[in-house]
Amino acid sequence: MLNLTDISSQHDRLTACWHQEALEAWRLPDDTWKCLVARQHLANFELWHTEDEARKPGATDADLARVKRRIDETNQRRNDLSEQIDQMLLDTLSGAGLPNPDAPLHSESPGLMIDRLSILGLKIFHTLEEIERPDAPEGHWERNQERLEILLAQRGDLADCLIRLWEETLAGTCRFKLYRQLKMYNDPALNPAVYRNPALAR
Repeated sequence: MLNLTDISSQHDRLTACWHQEALEAWRLPDDTWKCLVARQHLANFELWHTEDEARKPGATDADLARVKRRIDETNQRRNDLSEQIDQMLLDTLSGAGLPNPDAPLHSESPGLMIDRLSILGLKIFHTLEEIERPDAPEGHWERNQERLEILLAQRGDLADCLIRLWEETLAGTCRFKLYRQLKMYNDPALNPAVYRNPALAR
């Protein structure tokens, strides 16, 4: 069965790698499962830094429009990958006759939990950057040290919940479903801002 115990460690390794090396030099893992987790984390990594571009002082309206389009495209990819993670887990379980259809249903799927772990990992990385910032104002270290402790505790709790959900699903005492996000804003046929403006839909 697939390993869900080292997700946070994988996120941390990738985050450090992507901040130290050019993304173009990075290669996807050969392992299909690790590849999916990495691609979802990369989408969150790109979202984090793309959104920062919109917050730069002096950003023009054209800059903001360009960034908004990139955010929408990347967010769609991120959501699609969450669904692909859940589908792979369910495909793996189906060989063992799982999930048990009679088991209690969990309200959140592993793909969505892994997405949240990814975001927490990015927050932890950048909070550590702030802790180590040499030109920080007085009180900055203390504030970010407190934030770091909260983030680490929250990530630890969520990672434990993910592992427990997976173990209980394997034991047949819990189940999860693939929840489709069904985003509308990127679909020209479903977004009135697009289909009511034919010039934009072309």
